[in-house]
Amino acid sequence: MEFHCCVDNCPSTLQQEDIYERRKQYLPSFKSVDYVSEEISYEDFFLRYLIPNKPCVFSCKHTRHWRSRAEWVDEQGKPKFEFLKTNFGNAKVPVAICNEKEFDSHPKVEQTFSDYLEYWQDYISNSYPSDNQCLYLKDWHFVRAFPEYNAYKTPLYFCSDWLNEFWDTGESSKDDYRFVYMGPKGSWTPFHADVLHSYSWSANICGKKQWLLFPPGEEVHLRDKFGNLAFDVTSEDVHNPEMYPNYQKLSQQYKVIQHPGEIIFVPSGWHHQVWNVEDTISINHNWLNGCSIDLTWNFLKRNLKDVENEISDCQGMEGWNQQCQVVLKSLTGSDYTDFFELCNNIGTKHLQFLSQSDKCSTNEECDRGVGHCKTKGSQKEEQEVMTRNTSAEVSQHPNADLEFQEHFVPLNNKCHSVFDLNRLRIVLESLVDTEQLECQKEVQNLLHQLNSVF
Repeated sequence: MEFHCCVDNCPSTLQQEDIYERRKQYLPSFKSVDYVSEEISYEDFFLRYLIPNKPCVFSCKHTRHWRSRAEWVDEQGKPKFEFLKTNFGNAKVPVAICNEKEFDSHPKVEQTFSDYLEYWQDYISNSYPSDNQCLYLKDWHFVRAFPEYNAYKTPLYFCSDWLNEFWDTGESSKDDYRFVYMGPKGSWTPFHADVLHSYSWSANICGKKQWLLFPPGEEVHLRDKFGNLAFDVTSEDVHNPEMYPNYQKLSQQYKVIQHPGEIIFVPSGWHHQVWNVEDTISINHNWLNGCSIDLTWNFLKRNLKDVENEISDCQGMEGWNQQCQVVLKSLTGSDYTDFFELCNNIGTKHLQFLSQSDKCSTNEECDRGVGHCKTKGSQKEEQEVMTRNTSAEVSQHPNADLEFQEHFVPLNNKCHSVFDLNRLRIVLESLVDTEQLECQKEVQNLLHQLNSVF
């Protein structure tokens, strides 16, 4: 299947070398995490934070109209326990036990949401006893459980979201990376980087969090003599040079206090540890896009190399490559085939979008709905709209996006898709030559279509 579209009217996309340089120049150049008090354009966020892979915090203005902030929080800024029980109490939720350790995380149990809220209220009334279990509701797929509720709207800055786009629209996808977290003062998340080295954003509905953020590369100084990441970077153990021989080389870390209503953007590959310093409810997404797809691909390649080294004594056995992929998926949540399925899903739809946008611009028949062509305007008008509509938000409900681009390509901007497809092409040029891939023909086909665009 061939796609034909014209990209001549789009400005030249950032080259891979430019992106590498922007990432490098930002890391040593800032002393604290930026606080974005006023609304900025998507273009500003794209250039100042996404491309350089730099964190920031958005003020509470960006969540002030969310339904969850109005209905889940009382006048004192505390959780509305009775409202939450009445409306969502029968749901099953995953709960982490914060004062226990299981491998590199906290063990989890499943409870009804109502039972968890009863525990939380008792824990508060008993003044947060240190000898009791500290339980933290984590990774609750709230949108999947209550798709009609619309607890929040995803800010425009985070709408170019390939991860959730893939899960929402893939043929066999029944998952997502949209979560609700709730926990008492003192609950916490151990030191880690997010799944697939994705971006994340986290909005406090109520309460306050403390974050410790570490730029990519700093985590190597927080590995013990066996190569394991620290579980708690504030523990006394990390100061022991016999256990953590490289800790003294640690040079960069950033402390952030996140207040009610604020949203923190955590870039790709930034390790972090988080504490609830008050009773807190937050909404979180993991996501990735054209700005970070190479970082996810490099993450998978590094992990595969580690797997191959670990089981190199079996290399001569039949099916060794396939077994390495199985282990890779168990460690990271994805193998190479999964990664290509995401790329193929995104690439195909973005190619269709570009092809359709050319029909609009040339007055050909448009099948994207009544009034679409009338509102597109010229490229200049689109850029003005992108700059002007700084507070645009998108419903988080997957069934609400009747037209996929309304959600995942900010303001239907053609040049954004051109950038994304070029970034995807660069990654696929590396992926197509790997021995471990069982779908090379499919990769070659998609790469051919992408090359035809450029």
